[in-house]
Amino acid sequence: MVLVNTFRYNLKMPVNWKDHIQSTPEILHGKPCILGTRIPVSLILGYLSAGYTYTQIIEEFPDLTQQNIAACLDYARDLAEFNVAV
Repeated sequence: MVLVNTFRYNLKMPVNWKDHIQSTPEILHGKPCILGTRIPVSLILGYLSAGYTYTQIIEEFPDLTQQNIAACLDYARDLAEFNVAV
């Protein structure tokens, strides 16, 4: 059996993480997770850092979309730009 990759990785519109990620005390004790799921952002970032592709991650978590995964990266980028007053 041959699996054909039908996903395209060219997202034409920027993804705003705030449209895909939530953090509420009632879900995973406030850990950021994908909106409407209990999938933590840290888990998705871990898969990405381990070299998984969007397609492989979606195979593991069929409720996710490419935009959800891109939102995790946008979230991480936003955190990395956070300034702390010293």
